[in-house]
Amino acid sequence: MVMLIFLVGGIASYLLGQAGAYVPSGLCLMAVAVALFFVFYRRSGHLLDMKALFSLFWLGGVGVSALKLSHLATVWKNETWACFALAYVGFLVGYEMVHGSRWNRVTAVPVETDPLKQKNRLKWCVLLLTAVSVGCFLLEAALLGFLPILSDKPHAYSEFHISGVHYFTVSCVLVPSLCVLYHEAVKRIGKVARRDWCLMGICSGVSLLLPVVMVSRFQLILAMALAVIVWMRVSGKVKLKYILILVALLVPLYVGLTVARNHDVAYLNGIFEMKNENMPIFITQPYMYIANNFDNFNCLVEQLPAHSYGMKMAFPLIVFTGMKFVHPEWVNYPIYTTKTELTTVTLIYDAYYDFGVLGVLLFAVVLGLFCRFVAELAERGENPIGYLLYGQAAMYLVLSFFTTWYTNPTTWFWYGVTVLLFGTLARWKKKPKTC
Repeated sequence: MVMLIFLVGGIASYLLGQAGAYVPSGLCLMAVAVALFFVFYRRSGHLLDMKALFSLFWLGGVGVSALKLSHLATVWKNETWACFALAYVGFLVGYEMVHGSRWNRVTAVPVETDPLKQKNRLKWCVLLLTAVSVGCFLLEAALLGFLPILSDKPHAYSEFHISGVHYFTVSCVLVPSLCVLYHEAVKRIGKVARRDWCLMGICSGVSLLLPVVMVSRFQLILAMALAVIVWMRVSGKVKLKYILILVALLVPLYVGLTVARNHDVAYLNGIFEMKNENMPIFITQPYMYIANNFDNFNCLVEQLPAHSYGMKMAFPLIVFTGMKFVHPEWVNYPIYTTKTELTTVTLIYDAYYDFGVLGVLLFAVVLGLFCRFVAELAERGENPIGYLLYGQAAMYLVLSFFTTWYTNPTTWFWYGVTVLLFGTLARWKKKPKTC
């Protein structure tokens, strides 16, 4: 059923695009994305199913880009279409490759799950992570001598960055989700002191205020969306109305931070080069932030002179080991985009940069395996931080059109912090192997 819908709809979209019928081509692929989302939703029973999310947002994102509503959009090469398709198929293959019983043979299991201890440890995790984020933010502000929200520069956020320190500053995006897990842990043990509730409220507020002061729309959206996903996953209240409420809250915040960044309508319209010059900016901006990323990938396919053979995807390792300072040429690879100002790319950009079509397929399969592991870790429900890992993996699928994610050092820093938190919530022992 899944492959039939994907193949028929995908081929139809490709043929329409090749014939120059761009709007029907994009609408066809978006319809396929919605159909496959509901197929996986009906099978799993919840809206946050990994395969459902990737179907909706990856194929839907390709469909939005296939509309080609901007003069920047060009006709995609056949290799580009193949990469978009293989990314989806590879993810499904990887996700279904290993079943739960096999994971259980190689993973450890927690032996300490006392609700009171988990609640107290969660509280200290929230306080410590908030304190570290605020402390690093203040250090950056003091050393750099400005606050992005008070700056008149369009790219003030990009300049608010001290190497190494900023990773800790932006870890504030994990705090609201930890507060959600704390709330769910409290429900298991009953009444909690009002002081603790006040502390959690203050920590959540501060962690959401930091992205506002830094004028980071992405971090604010990620913090709020991640908290909602974690709450829906851990509470079981996975309903469409909660997603719609989140969107309704995020839209005015997104617009407000856009204004704070000094990005006016004329500035944005000049960059986006829409075919319909009268299109409202609140439609143009989200459209281009999705569509142009896939066009940037096509630019890579057309213009890349030679593959980097692993260097692009090794970027986090090069950064964390400090080798980028010793060998700066290892990280100074050109980026191929439709326009200098529009630098966001897709999830598979670096995979193709390294190894071409084969790299995209292998990356997608490994990503599917990883997401299946995280999903089953959360499904066991033995450690609440498992839901935070699930939420992060799910968010990166939802925002698969936005950046490469898994070759971004910040992503792995967040995963590393989460794994450390995972370890603080339980002591471990190896599960005996079974035949």
